[in-house]
Amino acid sequence: MTSGSKNPAPSPSRLFVRWLLQKRWRMTRGLTLGGQVCVVDEQNRVLLVRHGYRPGWHFPGGGVEKGETVSVAALRELAEETGVMARSPPVLHGIFNHGAVFPGDHVVLYVLRDFTRAPIPAASFEIAEQAFFALDSLPQATNAGTRRRLAEIFQGQPIGYVW
Repeated sequence: MTSGSKNPAPSPSRLFVRWLLQKRWRMTRGLTLGGQVCVVDEQNRVLLVRHGYRPGWHFPGGGVEKGETVSVAALRELAEETGVMARSPPVLHGIFNHGAVFPGDHVVLYVLRDFTRAPIPAASFEIAEQAFFALDSLPQATNAGTRRRLAEIFQGQPIGYVW
């Protein structure tokens, strides 16, 4: 693991509050949409984050706010969470149903290879850790959907429709 930052685990009460807020947010919408970014560096490593409120390692990203495009939301979340800023537009990889989390949830995934990086933001409740990983050295806890997308991007696997 390289270029990482780490933060102590959030308290159970903070995790519970975050969980409640997510449930309320999802219950008030028929469809939720998020944008994520697969950031690939010069050594062909990928940037993954570990959240403070859910298990596993994932691509950075987040929800689309009212008035935002998906790409703007994905790049905003990427910069907020990791300090990575695109120098050129990311490439759309695909749109995926994330129904296992919420029946109306969808994730739009972009690939970004041309970027700069500001100082890494301090670890927070939202992002406990972040690091670039070689494809053959992914953390064991890398999310299954993230692993599927990496196989599509780097190994030419067919693109699926389910995260």
